[in-house]
Amino acid sequence: MNYIQQAYKGEYEWWKYAIGLLVIVSFWQIIGFFPFFGALVAANGFESLSGLSMDAMLKVFDKNTTLFLMLLSFAIGFLGLFLVMKFIHKQSITSLTTSRNKIDWKRVFFAFSVWGIIVASLTILAYYLTPEDFIWNLDWSKFIVLAIIGIVLIPLQTSFEEYLFRGYLLQGLGVLVRNRWFPLLFTSLIFGLMHGANPEVDKLGPIIMVYYIGTGLFLGIITLMDEGLELAIGFHAANNLITALLVTADWTAFQTNSILRDISEPSAGIDILLPVLVIFPILLFVFAKKYGWNNWKERLTGKIEEVSVFDDDYKILE
Repeated sequence: MNYIQQAYKGEYEWWKYAIGLLVIVSFWQIIGFFPFFGALVAANGFESLSGLSMDAMLKVFDKNTTLFLMLLSFAIGFLGLFLVMKFIHKQSITSLTTSRNKIDWKRVFFAFSVWGIIVASLTILAYYLTPEDFIWNLDWSKFIVLAIIGIVLIPLQTSFEEYLFRGYLLQGLGVLVRNRWFPLLFTSLIFGLMHGANPEVDKLGPIIMVYYIGTGLFLGIITLMDEGLELAIGFHAANNLITALLVTADWTAFQTNSILRDISEPSAGIDILLPVLVIFPILLFVFAKKYGWNNWKERLTGKIEEVSVFDDDYKILE
């Protein structure tokens, strides 16, 4: 069974996906906001919150506390997703993760290592080429707390996004429309648009959406070609964790006590297009060679046949 067909191992009626999505988003965006709101009330009192903008609320706490509370909402969203899979779809997390018999953690760590090295190398290169664009921001007492928060919660944040977009939605749409190309394009677009509220969009303009949507497309391609989420999970975790630890800027979504702070005037340049047009295609080539990918057209655009699952065997339903 291919990756999208794993949905047939559970209950895959369209209305269950609609209900499940509502539950997941509620856990993420509503229940996940409760700890942040409770901390605000405890710090300032309920009446003092009246009329405060979200930006003002985010500045109530120090950077580590704000990051912790923001990431906690994703962890709560992840819990909602687990509950939806268990009680609504009756599908295992393994089958939502991969078409293999078990999750291949070597794939996760390989993608994490490759992209982590690239992100770190590009950051170091930028620092040495334009040192005037950065200031040394390292405060060990704050950085250690950041590292603990990041190592524990950032993989939960990024994995939740992968399970939601390249897992839940990709499989759900795949069994609904019975093809691969529409879920691939649709989830990539929605993933990009989800980042549309990030402060980077205001600073850099709509061109940054090329990077967000392009990244979503890249992650969707490696998921379909590899028949599993492992590579996407590793890549996404490395991207957010290494960036959060190494560099921050006053205009980015993640405000962290990182090693460096970028003080340059933000502009939309080649650094936005370079990953999408150059680095991601190279990574696709590397992954394809390592894991023996073939039949690209079928895996990315082919039809999805409904299957009936009986224990470990299955048959195509006519």
